[in-house]
Amino acid sequence: MNHEHLILMEPVRLALQGIADRMQSRMMRAAYSSIAREGGDCAAAVFLPDGRLLAQARSLPLLLGSLIPAVAGLLQRCPVEAMADGDAWLMNDPWSGGTHLPDLIVVRPVFGGGAVIALAAAILHHQDVGGVAAGSIPPDATEIYQEGLRIPPVRWRVAGAPDPHIEALLTANSRTPGNLLGDLNAQWSAVSLGAEETAALRARTGAAFEAVCEALLAQSERLTREALRAAPDGEWHWQDQLDGDGISDTPVRIAVALRKRGDTLHIDFTGSSPQTRGPVNASPSSMVSAILFFMRSLAPQAPNNAGCLAPASWVLPEGSVVNPRLPAAVNARTATLKLACNALLGAWSSGAAREPMAANAGVATVLSLGGARADGQRWLFTEIIASGAGASARGHGTSGVSTDVGNARNTPLEVIESEAPVRVHCYAIREGSGGAGRFCGGHGVRRVYELLEGHGSVSYRGERHVSRARGSEGGGDGAPSAARIERTDGRVDVLPARARVDWSAGDRLVIETAGGGAWGEAMPRQ
Repeated sequence: MNHEHLILMEPVRLALQGIADRMQSRMMRAAYSSIAREGGDCAAAVFLPDGRLLAQARSLPLLLGSLIPAVAGLLQRCPVEAMADGDAWLMNDPWSGGTHLPDLIVVRPVFGGGAVIALAAAILHHQDVGGVAAGSIPPDATEIYQEGLRIPPVRWRVAGAPDPHIEALLTANSRTPGNLLGDLNAQWSAVSLGAEETAALRARTGAAFEAVCEALLAQSERLTREALRAAPDGEWHWQDQLDGDGISDTPVRIAVALRKRGDTLHIDFTGSSPQTRGPVNASPSSMVSAILFFMRSLAPQAPNNAGCLAPASWVLPEGSVVNPRLPAAVNARTATLKLACNALLGAWSSGAAREPMAANAGVATVLSLGGARADGQRWLFTEIIASGAGASARGHGTSGVSTDVGNARNTPLEVIESEAPVRVHCYAIREGSGGAGRFCGGHGVRRVYELLEGHGSVSYRGERHVSRARGSEGGGDGAPSAARIERTDGRVDVLPARARVDWSAGDRLVIETAGGGAWGEAMPRQ
């Protein structure tokens, strides 16, 4: 690399990071649905024409990593040579690189000098894409066909104009068609901004652009390999389990082995449970999110691109909960990914990490409420509720926070109450739910909702109702989650980790998320 390219590396890195972050900000500002606008359940990134991740927004790892196989799946269907300026592709199919069906992905080619120089991508969790339950996250689904409209990569826009036939198909399958189109337009706005600014960056840097991009990928790989070389060689194992699959209470095992040699790392999920009948299965594209998060954590100072994946190889056994065969149900894959992250961090912490830490709660409760008001008007909203982080030798775990692949924000109570006939009676830290120890685990969250009118349905996707986040170095485990509906007639319906139930005006839904594990034995009182 010549001197000019070296000088350009840091300015180009910062420019690319800024482009991805501005794409994210524009998408959130323009989004119709509160889960994206307030909760930030969306992500944006820029790729090279061959599908390698070049820059990603500092947003939601759960979605960012999955954009890598999504772009690869698109390029298998449509090479860049067949793309035109102003085109955009749309997809959500888990067997073409997608995650679960509410996550619609939009990709737009970036042109410079008459050729594709990059790809701008955006993913957003949509309120509803059909299926048997409002919100398209039925916790009792047994096959993908019950979860909503499945879309392989299709050309959605040509010369900037949307295909009316595709939009008609989309809106015919959604309970919230206005939100769906509004959120799709937010994604289009984001990828258009990414295309405009990346093309301008290419014009400013000229022929050096491609060489500098390659150098940034190489730099990320080099720093990640250096971090691996600094750790001891070895093999470490970790195992965790889901509280059933939504259909059966039989625990679902998540097992991982890390084999580190020199500057390489092999990640093997062999030993994880076979694919389940219920919807906790995670597609391989989803699992890439957990792997990318973990590899990025080894060298966080490295450029935010796919170079960190070069030292890694992985095994996701086909037919297992981490690589299911069609037509597996997959809408509840978040819990699987979070426990996979806990397993990766736990295995690394047990033998390679300089500063071991206790397990995070491993819970991101996804709640979708929908129904009809007294006048028959339909309503729907989805939100994500955080839990507790694990403690470490540095201090207590953080309470009420989205950890590892999660980075979703709190949905303000005012927004919930303005969108639905629901009153939130309590939103508080769930004191005492973090594990006890020298440094305590972070506490979970407690929410209490009351339905004010009409009737509705609750799709609840939680975790850790039975299992607990493990403590470290003698620290205590975190408390499990709990959920229930308190009926107006005095009955209390206790909910399992995944449930779909009805409720009526006056009923209250109580959700309590799990706490993180503690670090070290509690110091005796003097």
